[in-house]
Amino acid sequence: MMPVVVIGNGPVGQTTALLLARWGVPVVLLDGREERDPVGSKAICQQRDVLDIWEAVGAGRRIADEGVTWTTARTYYRNKELFSYALGDAGRSSFPPFVNISQARTEQILDERIAREALIDVRWGHQVVGLRQDANGVTVRCAGGQEVRGAYAVACAGARGDEIRRMLGVSFGGHSFDDRFLICDIRADLPGWAHERRFHFDPSWNPGRQVLIHPCPDSTFRIDWQVPGGYDVAAEEASGALDRRIRAIIGEAPYEIAWKSVYRFQSRVVDRMRAGRVLLAGDCAHLVAPFGARGLNSGVGDAENAAWKLAYVLRGEAGEDLLESYHEERHAAALENLEVTTATMDFLVPQDEKQRKTRLRVLSAAAADPAMAARVDSGRLSEPFWYDTSSLTTPDPARPFAGRPPRGQVPATGPGILLPDVPVSTVDNRRLRELARDGFLVLAVPGTDVTGLGVPALSLAEIEEFGARPGELWLIRPDAYVAAVVTERAALGEALQRALGRVVIPQR
Repeated sequence: MMPVVVIGNGPVGQTTALLLARWGVPVVLLDGREERDPVGSKAICQQRDVLDIWEAVGAGRRIADEGVTWTTARTYYRNKELFSYALGDAGRSSFPPFVNISQARTEQILDERIAREALIDVRWGHQVVGLRQDANGVTVRCAGGQEVRGAYAVACAGARGDEIRRMLGVSFGGHSFDDRFLICDIRADLPGWAHERRFHFDPSWNPGRQVLIHPCPDSTFRIDWQVPGGYDVAAEEASGALDRRIRAIIGEAPYEIAWKSVYRFQSRVVDRMRAGRVLLAGDCAHLVAPFGARGLNSGVGDAENAAWKLAYVLRGEAGEDLLESYHEERHAAALENLEVTTATMDFLVPQDEKQRKTRLRVLSAAAADPAMAARVDSGRLSEPFWYDTSSLTTPDPARPFAGRPPRGQVPATGPGILLPDVPVSTVDNRRLRELARDGFLVLAVPGTDVTGLGVPALSLAEIEEFGARPGELWLIRPDAYVAAVVTERAALGEALQRALGRVVIPQR
């Protein structure tokens, strides 16, 4: 089997490579850097369902155990708490809603898993300068003159993958925000701060702007301040103003700055996430503001979607048309993330006087008015995208998708929704999603005939927890999404063909 070339050895590229290897697909993993640069916290919030994906390659439990668990998000306005909420779970996942851990440490753990994979060939110092496609594969040319041949490629080259996007002829439309954000990783002993995300609107110690505080391992706290466009961190540090900025939050506790940076956030998405035999993933395909932790988490969703589809095509179990559904599904996910995070940024940084007045009215009333509290936007936290309108999903009239649920909640399980995770005591104490990620799977409640379906099938009492009924056959995709819920065997076969991208069946 020809390898898949993965361009970019950040966490999205690492995840893509590991998942492909799990499917038995050889990978050449390229990166233009000479070695990894483990500096700064960068993407710190790892969502429960992403930890579950990483567990499929042997890394999720370790990342979760080393990270700091948090289950509550608190929001304040002018030092008064407006509300807090906990994050829901439709099943009984073994992972917490979120853990905070530095991107650098996540990358180290994924590197250790990659080192054990004979199917992954890692090549540092290979800057990609050319891409050539033909009917049989992709030729990747590197700056040193090396050429790497693969059946397909996945571009995970990050936010600075401008040359890759140019080579592929894709646009990267969007805009940048004028305000900057100062980020400091601070080591300090701050009792009571270790298991909550805290978001402050207009605190007295950053008037007119916002501050976000996240706990991290080893008594480290990530603090993000919104600062003016012309902000100069070096000048502020030299004058002592940076110390005063930090002291306003943590008081007199001793501290040290482990890392600091100033960012200008962008909202951008490519017009195509598939360009022939090349799929684009992660920040190479989409950039969003970080409020809501939708960057890396969404990139890992890209990686899983790409990996199982490439594996099925390469193994001859699906046609190349299945790859078009990668663009369909993950581009829709990127657009939703763009919509959600842009709405957050418009609330954080109003674009006109009308928006400013609306924000002031909402924040002033939110403490006493639940309806106004629901309109406070400090970032809708990362969640899986729902493929309810995907061409791979067979709709069920009895389970219509009700739309985006309130923040912190999950939708009812049905076609296009990620299967809730529960322990399965009758199958070697494995978990439901673990079973699902072995390939297409049919689930039914006990008493339903599941013999002779042509697809691996299980009768499990546990699936009654999320609404499965006697006589129903639940078709689950290899990424643990529900592809269909049917009651007839003929309909199951049709749904499987649709989920493999072999036929386009009109929506009913």
